[in-house]
Amino acid sequence: QVQLVESGGGLVQPGGSLRLSCAASGNISSIYVMGWYRQAPGKQRELVAQIYNSGYVDSADFVKDRFAISRDNNKNTMYVRMVGLKPADTAVYYCNALLTNGSALWGQGTQVTVSS
Repeated sequence: QVQLVESGGGLVQPGGSLRLSCAASGNISSIYVMGWYRQAPGKQRELVAQIYNSGYVDSADFVKDRFAISRDNNKNTMYVRMVGLKPADTAVYYCNALLTNGSALWGQGTQVTVSS
């Protein structure tokens, strides 16, 4: 089985930056894509960006040049670097992994709050 643990959330002022981390453990070889999703209060969970084992990245339109997703395979960790944060980016951010057996796993989520 695979376990995902997020970290790095917190309170940041508008225009600030954060880096979220998602550490994967267990049967890492069964993962073929990892991604970040977010869910704001009263809204549906939405894709932020995902990165495949090949390195291909798929990002939501709102990410534009503000968010950058990456993976360090040596550390079994995925990151998202977020700059130019806006109050609209306030949400719980979830790490996701898709496995070769068709399963989808989620981390517990980390809160990001953008406020002055």
